[in-house]
Amino acid sequence: MTTLPRPSTDLSAAEARRIALRAQGFLGAPDRRSGVRGVLRHLGAVQLDTISVLARSHELIPYARLGAVGRATVEDAYWKAGAEPPRAFEYWSHAACLLPIEEWPHFAFRRRAYRSRPHWHHDLPDGAYDQVVKQLRAQGPLTATDLGGAKRTSEWWDWSGAKVAVERALMYGEVVCVERRGWKRVYDLAERAIPDALLHDELDDAECLRRLVRLAGRSLGVGTHADLADYHRLKGEQVDAVIADSGLVPVAVEGWSKPAWADPEALATPPRGRHRTTLLSPFDSLVWERARTERIFGFTHRLEAYVPKPKRVHGYFAMPVLAGGRLVGRVDPAREGRTLVAKQITLDGPKALPAVAQALVEAASWVDCTDVRVERVDAPELREPLTAELSRALA
Repeated sequence: MTTLPRPSTDLSAAEARRIALRAQGFLGAPDRRSGVRGVLRHLGAVQLDTISVLARSHELIPYARLGAVGRATVEDAYWKAGAEPPRAFEYWSHAACLLPIEEWPHFAFRRRAYRSRPHWHHDLPDGAYDQVVKQLRAQGPLTATDLGGAKRTSEWWDWSGAKVAVERALMYGEVVCVERRGWKRVYDLAERAIPDALLHDELDDAECLRRLVRLAGRSLGVGTHADLADYHRLKGEQVDAVIADSGLVPVAVEGWSKPAWADPEALATPPRGRHRTTLLSPFDSLVWERARTERIFGFTHRLEAYVPKPKRVHGYFAMPVLAGGRLVGRVDPAREGRTLVAKQITLDGPKALPAVAQALVEAASWVDCTDVRVERVDAPELREPLTAELSRALA
């Protein structure tokens, strides 16, 4: 049985919540000088997803922290063609994520693990892998369609041999995604896209894991063993092997039943400053892990996009509303022309009304909507006062 070190610091639940909010960029003045690139470095990973309601999740994440940053600016920060040096790469972290280009060497442990697997989801036709690499070397950058077709049939999962091959090459680290065109990955050889100083797998697994656990602690501020593992989807035993040497310090948090670790820099100064009021992507790293979200905010969060419609409680893409350092409600949004439609709103009481109205109006402005329409409020008695708050915010 592993003996855990004694906590170096005791934190109240409120202190832990503020530390987590600051670590995630929601407390204090936003760093507009470093912009979207700074958000990516600060978080260590920005999740990608195909769903686009107000905007795609990788756009919503910097918006939530910086405000109405231009959407073209967001795309350029991640994928600007010809950027020197490249700013980000796509890889499997918490899920499919954008990662700072500087972290390429620290995912060597995962590339090695993928290469050691005899199979991965789809069968790889003979010769397809070498053909894709040869084609990219001669003609790249290319999409899967350029390489011979992304699918064999109309079914989303029925990949062509070329798609299987290029995705496997991406997992192995021989190929990278250098941009997105209409949400399609554009692939090129890693040797052309990754700076020479970073293009290596020289770090052993322990060094990679120490770095990722340290980064997870910095991005979370304070977290349990499970929180740290979940951030980059590490195995529990991988965290166990390196946490003592990660630079994180053991702490005890009021109300947390499990031991926790904190970033020592997060403990050095008390978290102060203005709280952000904003809609959050369901894929935002602040609410990635459901148990953590419940522990810190007393808020149960679940993405229902993949839940059958009759079984949804809060809506297809219900976005938590952050205000005053707390999660105060949910909005399931849609767009109709230049109107932002709140298909369903759940509020944590009447005190949440001004914040929810502010978050809706600011989000509408960001996506070039001039009006907000509310279809359903779970507490009907709050519909009229919410409409009044929206009218004031829109005026």
